[in-house]
Amino acid sequence: MKNLKMKAARAALDMSQGDLAAATGVTRQTIGMIEAGDYNPSLKLCLAICRALGKTLDELFWEE
Repeated sequence: MKNLKMKAARAALDMSQGDLAAATGVTRQTIGMIEAGDYNPSLKLCLAICRALGKTLDELFWEE
């Protein structure tokens, strides 16, 4: 499932995938794969993404 919430939060901060990748210590391709739903990130990476975007785990990764 695509992670549109993460993509929207990143766009709201005017961050590129590369910017978010640099802030979290992964590659731009990894961020793209998470947003596309092709990669399941570790909890550690999820937390790093949340910190970088100023969001909670529930806001970015919880599925209804």
